[in-house]
Amino acid sequence: MTRDGMTGAGTEPFQAARGKRRAALEAAAAYALILVVIWTPRPWQRWLWWVAAAAVAILTAISFDGTRAMGLRAANFLRSFWVVGAALLMAAAAIVIAARLHTLHVPAGALPFVEAYFAYTIWAFVQQFLLQDFFLLRLLRIFPAPRQAAFLSASIFALAHLPNPVLVPITLVWGLAACLVFLRYRNLYPLALAHAIFGITIAITVPGHVDHNMRVGLGYLTYSRHFHKLPLR
Repeated sequence: MTRDGMTGAGTEPFQAARGKRRAALEAAAAYALILVVIWTPRPWQRWLWWVAAAAVAILTAISFDGTRAMGLRAANFLRSFWVVGAALLMAAAAIVIAARLHTLHVPAGALPFVEAYFAYTIWAFVQQFLLQDFFLLRLLRIFPAPRQAAFLSASIFALAHLPNPVLVPITLVWGLAACLVFLRYRNLYPLALAHAIFGITIAITVPGHVDHNMRVGLGYLTYSRHFHKLPLR
């Protein structure tokens, strides 16, 4: 019994509301830091990147949802691996089209290819972690409809890629699809692999002057084709 004579069940609405407020504050704080990083010039950007990374890590540890909820597990890996196959098929189609349009630009040799995109593959996993394990899980606490939470997660993911006209629509579509797949299978790894495949495909098929070598935020606006030859962001 509580002091007002009611059972502990009476506190559930209050706890749920407090949980929603906490989730909203955590998501808003992390997203604000990410936007600050994206729109801050160097060298300050690099320092702020570590601040944002530390904040996300701390908030994730404080509100740890468990490896099952976060999809950091082996279960359903093979069942959801079809996402990787679909990504490879779309990548192959894009490469064929780019080759015919003479926009395909691939590093010469396997080693240069790995050197150019190994770091991006890790970054793809980080982005997928942010999308599903940080923002989607918190928005699921705020909004009762999973699809609504998925759409909002995809939207903020796409907005973080402004003002890039190539990446914004692509990340919106991919973000929504990835969230829906994640809600069904709860495994992050195939989604991270698919993200890496899509990102590398864009990097080698879209001319750098079109998507500014996949840069976003201030980096997109200050892009110089003369100084930026590698598809990094």
